Amino acid sequence: MTTAIAIRPAAPVRPALLSRTLLLRCVSIVGCSLSFYLLLSVVPLYATATHGGDGAAGITTGALMVATVAGELACPRLVARHGYRRVLVVGLVLLGAPALVLTVAHSMAWIVAVCLVRGLGFAVTVVAGGALTAELVPTERRGEGLALVGVVSAAPSLAALPLGVWLAGHVGYTVVAVAAGVAALASVAAIPGLPDRRPAEAEAAGVVAGLRTGALARPALVFAATASAAGVIVTFLPLAVPRGATGLVALALLVQPAAATVARWLAGRFGDRYGSARLVLPGLLASAAGILLTTLVGSPVALVAGVTLFGLGFGVTQNATLTLMYARVPASGYGTVSALWNVAYDAGMGAGALGFGAVAGAVGYALGFALTGVLMLVALAPALRDRRGR
Repeated sequence: MTTAIAIRPAAPVRPALLSRTLLLRCVSIVGCSLSFYLLLSVVPLYATATHGGDGAAGITTGALMVATVAGELACPRLVARHGYRRVLVVGLVLLGAPALVLTVAHSMAWIVAVCLVRGLGFAVTVVAGGALTAELVPTERRGEGLALVGVVSAAPSLAALPLGVWLAGHVGYTVVAVAAGVAALASVAAIPGLPDRRPAEAEAAGVVAGLRTGALARPALVFAATASAAGVIVTFLPLAVPRGATGLVALALLVQPAAATVARWLAGRFGDRYGSARLVLPGLLASAAGILLTTLVGSPVALVAGVTLFGLGFGVTQNATLTLMYARVPASGYGTVSALWNVAYDAGMGAGALGFGAVAGAVGYALGFALTGVLMLVALAPALRDRRGR
């Protein structure tokens, strides 16, 4: 009598996540991130130190983000015409070169001009790089792959954001500006090893068409709401905390991106297994709760707890919305998704900084943080509608 032996089917082999080209892409990500975050909070401080007033700080971040959004809208067409490699080189040069001459002149017009050029460079780099990254990551591991790239991008900001503020106070603005410029320009050396091709041949929808597509616009609107609070934190937290508490500011600016990095990674792994759509709403709620906690700017514990909770929600929302949007388009639409998501990121940050700067002088920082948290909850409408339509 023979006994049948049940043979369990072999588990499907997951494709490798890392490749040589993805590692080279990570080099350019690190250079871009270092250059951007070293100056993100320093330039508003520099503008305030040379011209005074919260309005100067808001104008610099607003100018940076306005130029970034403009560049992001134009970038898909540039990539389609010139390919990833050339566009990435131009973007890194525009991001790095102006930083070298930031402190050559002290006029507000000069500072804003530097912010505008750097914003264009940052836009070109992140949109072209984001679309290329989506092509380099295996589809079956997209959430995890985007989370890994997000960690690579966020890790430099963990050090660069608080380090920039600390260095500006101890060795001066010029040293920070030059370091930011060198970081971007040095990473150009990795670009020749990346694929020199244009996006997928199929016709891709433009950014405006993407905004008219609810499946893409709804996650983008939710992410823009959380990004608006991020713009408020990086621009005004150093000004809202009492003078002499630079250590607390550095800690808060370290904890917030650290929490976002961890959450982004965990969200990617969870999303690949159970779906990213179910993470969008919890991420939004956690972000809003965190920014509401920061209204207690006089309490170090509440402040650190608030930016930590905001960072966790922000990281979840970052990964969940981006992964969800890529999953809803073919490869030919990756450029559109990259541009639309980055527009949501930077328009949200810019609007948050400009709006907060306009009202902070009248209502104070604490109430300004509270208003920011309440306004974020407007994004519950697209989040709930997207969840119902899932």
